[in-house]
Amino acid sequence: MSPTPTRVTAVDTYDIRFPTSRELDGSDAMNPDPDYSAAYVVLRTDADDGLEGHGFTFTIGRGNDVQVAAINALRHHVVGRRVDELCADPGTVNRDLIGDSQLRWLGPEKGVMHMAIGAVVNAVWDLAAKRARKPLWQLLTDATPEWLVSQVDFRYIADALTPEEAVGLLRAGREGATGREATLRERGFPGYTTSPGWLGYSDEKLTRLARQAVADGFTQIKLKVGADLADDIRRCRTARGAIGPGIRMAIDANQRWNVGEAVEWTRALAEFDPYWVEEPTSPDDVLGHAAIRTGVAPVKVATGEHVQNRIVFKQLLQAGAIDILQIDAARVGGVNENLAILLLAAKFAVPVCPHAGGVGLCELVQHLSMFDYVALSGTTENRVIEYVDHLHQHFIDPVVMRAGHYTAPTAPGFSATMRPESIAEFTYPGGSFWAADLASDKGAAA
Repeated sequence: MSPTPTRVTAVDTYDIRFPTSRELDGSDAMNPDPDYSAAYVVLRTDADDGLEGHGFTFTIGRGNDVQVAAINALRHHVVGRRVDELCADPGTVNRDLIGDSQLRWLGPEKGVMHMAIGAVVNAVWDLAAKRARKPLWQLLTDATPEWLVSQVDFRYIADALTPEEAVGLLRAGREGATGREATLRERGFPGYTTSPGWLGYSDEKLTRLARQAVADGFTQIKLKVGADLADDIRRCRTARGAIGPGIRMAIDANQRWNVGEAVEWTRALAEFDPYWVEEPTSPDDVLGHAAIRTGVAPVKVATGEHVQNRIVFKQLLQAGAIDILQIDAARVGGVNENLAILLLAAKFAVPVCPHAGGVGLCELVQHLSMFDYVALSGTTENRVIEYVDHLHQHFIDPVVMRAGHYTAPTAPGFSATMRPESIAEFTYPGGSFWAADLASDKGAAA
């Protein structure tokens, strides 16, 4: 008699919020009071190994109400599935979640539902990597090109990248992979830091953190801009004075501007030698980005953290609208869709510099960039991962920075597992922190 196959028994969700707005951490021109939050999901099974799949998508506060509800709407697609089949082919659940026609109507493949799909799909990959006893980047690196391509949905992108081309890119990427993996383990992957540049910080704090970033080995920092031009000129001058001419400085407008305004504002800051201008306008405006790129050169144009799917990324690349492509580990439909986007970037030879400003995003996206370096693009030239020094202490396997570089994770999984005590403290509204905070507010109002 064959053993009963193990199955997924539960998809548990948590609304986890951190009060980062109180210190203006994460503040920018469009989001002045973000509370870094995670709509968090745990896949539980009846396996004897005790392994779970953890995933999440990032929000900044009350949006978690909606985001958690969206994840719960997907539960029936996952509960009861065989664990071995799920982990052997995560693309199956990805296709099923995207293919739910009644939920797809709310997108399709964008917005809250697509982010929910990403959280669940990422949890599946976390479980698969844990069962394989490998960090996710290594699981992807060790996979065959054919299997990786089987995980990609080529619908709507085959005019720019065919499965055959993708296999060719991955086969070429395997050349020299062993040496690059050794280099990655020794040196890590280069990062840059946004920690000095939040819009709500004083000039004194900006100066102190910028100098500290250079001392810590970072060769690039980033400043938030876009609320007031005179303030931006002063802050950019302050930052450039703190870091000197040899350190790159990027600027990030967080979608603040119209197209013409983006060109004028960026030109006004050009004397401070910005390396790129990020999210200068709506993330959906492909032709607007192309016009801005022409208008601000040689300053580079970067975007992607709010780009909703592989189809918009395809158009940005086809239109020659960006110099830097910024993936986000949790904005699109999880690892599968990010594989598609990395392959598109490789096809168009555009460097990928991921977004990681948010709770847990550094932990996730490092795996995708490390896979890209070892097994696809084969280079770290002009490639950096954003680093934000916030909230890493809440994760079992937090990022480790060394001399401005991400150290390659060695623990099995996607580095997504949050500490149980952090979940208990910061789950909203019943966690110990929020229960006490809300009770204090009621007492003050009485």
